[in-house]
Amino acid sequence: MTDHATPRADDDRIAWLSLRSVALPLANPISDAKVLTGRQKPMTEIAILIAEIETRDGHCGLGFSYSKRAGGPGQFAHAVEVAPNLIGENPSDIAKLWDKLCWAGASVGRSGLATQAIGAFDVALWDLKARRAGLSLARLLGSHRDSVRCYNTSGGFLHTPLEQLLKNTDLSREKGIGGIKLKVGQPDWALDIHRVSRVREHLGESFALMVDANQQWDRATARRMCRRLEPFDLIWIEEPLDCYDAEGHAELARLFDTPIATGEMLTSPAEHWEFIRQRGADFLMPDAPRLGGITPYLRVQTLAEQAGMTLAPHFAMELHVHLAASHTREPWVEHFEWLEPLFNERLETRDGRMLVPTRPGLGLSLSEQVAGWTVQQAEVGKRA
Repeated sequence: MTDHATPRADDDRIAWLSLRSVALPLANPISDAKVLTGRQKPMTEIAILIAEIETRDGHCGLGFSYSKRAGGPGQFAHAVEVAPNLIGENPSDIAKLWDKLCWAGASVGRSGLATQAIGAFDVALWDLKARRAGLSLARLLGSHRDSVRCYNTSGGFLHTPLEQLLKNTDLSREKGIGGIKLKVGQPDWALDIHRVSRVREHLGESFALMVDANQQWDRATARRMCRRLEPFDLIWIEEPLDCYDAEGHAELARLFDTPIATGEMLTSPAEHWEFIRQRGADFLMPDAPRLGGITPYLRVQTLAEQAGMTLAPHFAMELHVHLAASHTREPWVEHFEWLEPLFNERLETRDGRMLVPTRPGLGLSLSEQVAGWTVQQAEVGKRA
C-alpha cells in the first residue's frame, strides 16, 4: 500500500538558493606562456561562484563555477539575475532548467560568461539528484571505473625554476600521480626544449609527460616545435595554436605522431563540435564549468565518444573525476591542488590514478575558510 503522506521526489520543488562570489587566493603568482608573451599578468587568485540549492522537502545540492583573472563579478551578477527562474521548479528537470536559465540570459549569448554563471546551478542540481539517490555522481551517471589516470600541472608552470621543477615531479610521483605536464611557449624556444629534455631525463622514458603551450604559437612555429618535441615521447602537446583554430590543430594531428590536445577554452558544445568534425585533437579537453555545467559537458562527451576521441577534462578535478569515470574510453584527469582549500574533503591518488569518491553527490562540503574569502553573497527564495 502506498503511503500518500510520504513526499515523492517527482513532487519536490526548489525553494531556496544561495550564491557566493569567492576570491580564492593562490600561494604564489602563477605564470604561463601568456604572461611571458605579455598578453596577461601573473594570476594571484581565482574567482569562484558557489551555488547552494535546497528543495521544499529538504534536499540540498552544492555546485560551483570559476573564472581566472577576470569575470568573477560578472558571473555572480548574471547568476543573481537569473536565479529566480529556478524557484518553484522540479530539481529533477535538469536539462529543462538549463535551457530555461540559458534563454533567460540569451541576449548576452549562449556561451561564455552567461552560461558559465548558470553552470554553478547545473552542477548543484546534479549534486542534489545524486545525493537524493544516495549515489556518488559517477555512479548516478553510470561509472565505467573506480579510478582514473591523473597527471599534475600545478608544479610545472614557467615561473618555476628548473631545479624546483624537478623536485615537484618527485613530489607528484610520491603522491601517486601518474603523469607530469610542463608549460612551454616561451619566446626563446630553446629554453622550452632544455626544460623538457631535463624533465624527461629525470622521469625516465616510460613515465607519462605532457606539454602545454597555452595557444602561444602560430602555425609555422607550432610545426617546428612539434617536430622538435617528437623525440621526447610525449602523451600530448596541448594548445599549440589559438583555441579556435580547428583547421590548424587538425593539420598538426595529421602531421605528427605526438598526439594533439586542446579544448579547455571552448565554451559551448558547438565549439567542441567543430574540433570533433575536423579531427582537430587526439585528446579533447572540455571543462564543465566553462561549458555551463554537467549538462552541456555530457553532450560534448557523447559527440566525442561517437567520434572515437579520448577526453581529458581541464582543471576542477573535484568535479571532473566523476565525469571522467563515466567516459567509455580511458581518460586523463588534471591534478590541481588550487581548489582544495574550498572543501573539507580531499581526493586520493594511488599508483598513478585518482580514486573516484564514493560519498553521495560530488562528495564535497564547504570549508570554514570560504566565509572569509566571500566578497559577495545573495539568497533567493525561502528555506524549508
